[in-house]
Amino acid sequence: MPTSDDLSSCFPAVRYALAMAIIGTIGFCVTEAGLDPITMVFWRCVFATLFLGGWCLARGYLRSGTLSPRRLIQASIGGICIVLSWVAFFAAFRLTSIATTTIVYHVQPFLVVLLGVAFLRERIGAHHIVWMIVAFLGLVFASGLIATGDALTGRWLLGIALTLGAAALYAGTTIMAKELAGQRPEVTALCQTVVGVVLLAPFAGFGQTVSGPSWAWLVGIGVIHTGVAYILMYGALPQLATPLIGVLTFIYPLVAILIDWLVYAHPVSIQQIAGMLLIALGTIGVKLDWRIPAGRLSATRASVTR
Repeated sequence: MPTSDDLSSCFPAVRYALAMAIIGTIGFCVTEAGLDPITMVFWRCVFATLFLGGWCLARGYLRSGTLSPRRLIQASIGGICIVLSWVAFFAAFRLTSIATTTIVYHVQPFLVVLLGVAFLRERIGAHHIVWMIVAFLGLVFASGLIATGDALTGRWLLGIALTLGAAALYAGTTIMAKELAGQRPEVTALCQTVVGVVLLAPFAGFGQTVSGPSWAWLVGIGVIHTGVAYILMYGALPQLATPLIGVLTFIYPLVAILIDWLVYAHPVSIQQIAGMLLIALGTIGVKLDWRIPAGRLSATRASVTR
């Protein structure tokens, strides 16, 4: 098992980029495992709990003096949201495609902003609203809602709805995590996976036959995509500037798109590429706090009224 010193010896940007590349392959692993979403997430939580529990014990993160019961309860409540988010996300892969699901899911940062306004009374500027409109326009393109033909089926629309539900649930987890600044993120993740094991155990399909290769994929999803990737990500985040995080995060959908194209021959349309670029532009605009000068807005309004 790698130590914190081993991980910190790498550049933070490299670690975060590696985490995003690993997570970008999760759609492929989920598809290859071939189980129903609830059973898949249950085993993800089981193997992630074993890995994260061992990691936290080895690093001394579970000493009683370092833990707050209130924070543990808050993390567990957030765990309900994130586990349901994973179930919806995995289900959406079957209904649309890995690329489409991953691209649409990346409106999640803007849902965090909206939830912050609604529940935390946070304020946003007019320029933030502009970038959010840009991103949600990208959502329309990326989701295929403006496409014609077979894409707009009930199955496809259900997949988009599940993806947006997954993003909203994950955004809720992010809002709750703002109260957990004093707790190790690995401990928070461990609480969430333990909740997943307890929550999904009554519904997991224990009676179905699971092949050897499927077990390998499940172990990988739990240990690599949840354990290793989260440790790399959480270890790098405090050392990175917010704009760089915003840019590197899009390694995740790029890897997913590439795999979907190379492995499953699912082409990405021009509209979806445009949608992803708009979502990326909106995300970076918010994270960089890009402001549109009043003079440009006035000139634009004048040109429109001519």
